[in-house]
Amino acid sequence: MTLLDPTLFTVSQVETWVWLPPLVAFTVSFFTSMGGISGAFILLPFQMSVLGYTAPSVSATNQLFNIIAIPSGVYRYIKEKRMVWPLTWCVVIGTLPGVLIGAWIRIEYLTDPTTFKFFAGLVLGYIGLRLAKDFFKKPADTPTGSPNLNSFTVSHSTFSLKQVTFTFDATTYRFSTPGVFCLCAIVGIIGGVYGIGGGAIIAPFLITFFGMPVYIIAGATLMGTFITSVAGVIFYQLLAQFYPTVSVSPDYALGLLFGLGGFGGMYLGAKCQKYVPAHLIKLILCASILFVAVKYIVGFLL
Repeated sequence: MTLLDPTLFTVSQVETWVWLPPLVAFTVSFFTSMGGISGAFILLPFQMSVLGYTAPSVSATNQLFNIIAIPSGVYRYIKEKRMVWPLTWCVVIGTLPGVLIGAWIRIEYLTDPTTFKFFAGLVLGYIGLRLAKDFFKKPADTPTGSPNLNSFTVSHSTFSLKQVTFTFDATTYRFSTPGVFCLCAIVGIIGGVYGIGGGAIIAPFLITFFGMPVYIIAGATLMGTFITSVAGVIFYQLLAQFYPTVSVSPDYALGLLFGLGGFGGMYLGAKCQKYVPAHLIKLILCASILFVAVKYIVGFLL
């Protein structure tokens, strides 16, 4: 057998070339990681629509991709001092219970791939429209070239049960601790159902509703997605014991291939992010999200 011969993955029953999953994951993750998204929300429809992987275990496989791919991107954001740790823990603590609830809902009530796609399309469509509104409402963000690396870091971060403040690029930002926590709890359920850890939904909300710069929310949402994905994979694996007739646990071989490609893509994406204008990153997120949403909704209606 050579790289040119398709390989059958026994758990998912997907037959494809071993080089295709990492190539797709690398390309997707390079762009989406700039916006604090792992790329799992795009890889899911790729697995379902292109590879024909529609069992509930596709969500668990998607979260396995997050576990393998995300650490490289998080490392870059930590190294460049662009992690807002209070925001990170708000995302993690708020999202984690919801992800577990969402995983159970996915297995119990949304095993039909048609219904699941429609649900995912509605969620992503709303997010995409919110992001589009924000993109056209505000003028283009700066920088348009290389930023001043001395100010392009997070500093003076303070935390309380009411409010978090931090300074970034000579500007002070504030957000409500309960507000972000509640948002993450709700988003966690949706993310658990969809198998993306919640980051793809939280990142646009933090940008549009809380006015945070995309350059500093990326590390926090990726870290949150990583931790909740670990919990999600474990939970799916445990639930598999109670659903012997349903494919619930992840396809580890397929998830590993996606993860390896995503690992390289996220590292380079996080490294290049600070040189890309924020409005361009928002446009990439908006276009990606709306493309998937329209595809799912139209497919359900037709």
